Amino acid sequence: MGVLTGLSAQIDSLHATLGRQFAQHPDAEILGSLPGLGIVLGARVLGQFGDDPNRDAAAKAPKNYAGTAPITRASGKRRTVLARLVRNRRLADPLVRWALCSLTCSPGARACYDHHRARGATHHQALRTLANR
Repeated sequence: MGVLTGLSAQIDSLHATLGRQFAQHPDAEILGSLPGLGIVLGARVLGQFGDDPNRDAAAKAPKNYAGTAPITRASGKRRTVLARLVRNRRLADPLVRWALCSLTCSPGARACYDHHRARGATHHQALRTLANR
């Protein structure tokens, strides 16, 4: 029991330190205002995207980097849409978790998710679409 108490105290200390460090970032207020994005996920997303807003030339580049943008293969009469297998998993994971968390606190996120599910998308496809938004 003493080990669990010690670990719990360490986790609380790490969370407090992360909160202080995250609050010092210039974009912390903006990231904190996004529904479903807390301190831990916000720090993970910020750490992977970086600070430079002009890093990517195209608007779709961050989606491709995160692996949330679909791959469309079309040939003649066939059209297939697949998920990206090559991606930055350290960025894709917090984005999908963020999308999942936003379902409970954002009516717009819930409506987007439900719309895609009603169109026949799987749970993970709908979450990736929501993460792209």
